[in-house]
Amino acid sequence: MSKWVVLTSTCVVVVLGMVAPVYAQEAAPAAGSELIKWSIITSGFALAVAAAFGALGQGRAIAAAVEGIARNPAATNDIRGNLILGLVLIESLVIYVLLVSLILFFIKPFGG
Repeated sequence: MSKWVVLTSTCVVVVLGMVAPVYAQEAAPAAGSELIKWSIITSGFALAVAAAFGALGQGRAIAAAVEGIARNPAATNDIRGNLILGLVLIESLVIYVLLVSLILFFIKPFGG
C-alpha cells in the first residue's frame, strides 16, 4: 500500500470515530436555543480559521511572486497575472465561509 492510501484511510477512521458519538446523544428538551448558540459559535470559529489561513496563503503567494519577479524580471506580466488569479481564488474561499457564517447567524439552522 502506498503512504497516501494509509494516510487517507487513517484520516477517515479518525473523523468517523469523532463523529459517531454525536448520533448517540439524546435530544434535549430545550435544544432550540442551544442549537442557535452553538451554530453562532461554530460559524465564528470557521470564519476566524478561514481568514487566518487565507491570509497566510496570500502572504506566501505574494512572497513567491516577488521572489519570482526578482529572479526573472522579464516574466513580470505573467507572474503578476497568475498572482492576481491566485489571490482572487484564495479570497473567494474566505468569502464563501463568510456567506455560510452569515446564513448561520441570520437564518434558524435546520428549519427550527
